[in-house]
Amino acid sequence: MELRINGMTHQIDVEPETPLLWVIREELGMTGTKYGCGLAQCGACTVMIDGRVARSCVTPVESVAGAEVTTIEAVETDPVGRKVVAAWIDNQVPQCGYCQSGQVMAAVALLKENPSPGESEITEAMVNLCRCATYNAIHAAVRQVAKA
Repeated sequence: MELRINGMTHQIDVEPETPLLWVIREELGMTGTKYGCGLAQCGACTVMIDGRVARSCVTPVESVAGAEVTTIEAVETDPVGRKVVAAWIDNQVPQCGYCQSGQVMAAVALLKENPSPGESEITEAMVNLCRCATYNAIHAAVRQVAKA
């Protein structure tokens, strides 16, 4: 099977129903995307598929053939991604950091779709869970990028 991840084409040999998360982490060695719940509830595994957020833990790899998958490893190759990462640092968002790659991916997808989201749009889009409860800092970082 051929996959396009972070602008590169990869040949992989896995079962078609294998979760994209396992291909990214185990087959391709990109460990920035995290396993959280395995049920598409927490968002630690968030990636973008053709620019839209997706939970890679429940996305069969066969469903992304022909699509462009973006992981946290490539987020700073995009101007919006660079701004989001800078805002994350400015606002000291991470505490334990485990959920942050998924949080950043969700923020980038939101800001690419809507460069000036209002508070309700931020709340609707930023639904990934954070055990450290850095939600206020996450929202502040998204607002910072939206105002820039």
